[in-house]
Amino acid sequence: MDTSLSVLVVDDSQTIGLVLTKHLQKLGFSDIDLARDGSAALDRLRDKQYGLVLSDWEMQPMGGDEFLKALRRATIHKVPVVLITGTTSRGTAWLAGADAYLPKPFGDKDFETAIKHALAS
Repeated sequence: MDTSLSVLVVDDSQTIGLVLTKHLQKLGFSDIDLARDGSAALDRLRDKQYGLVLSDWEMQPMGGDEFLKALRRATIHKVPVVLITGTTSRGTAWLAGADAYLPKPFGDKDFETAIKHALAS
């Protein structure tokens, strides 16, 4: 797993964003940015090349489903996306364009597995 990649965490909860950042840091990632919703994430992706995106599903004003659809339609590079949610099924996540799915709540091993799966896609 290439931990030198830049990672974008997309979540409207600052607390969850910080929890995800700590999980990423435990795995060795250090270049981590946060975005509060899908629209802010798209702006960041236009300005910087990321090697991985972790996104929540339920956000306002632009949720994970709209974000993933817009990301996959855009000319932005093909970045692996891990969808992290407690409300959406794995099938819905993949149909929306996610490379990996991580249901809440999750443990360290599940988190690492989802990251590795997304990066291998």
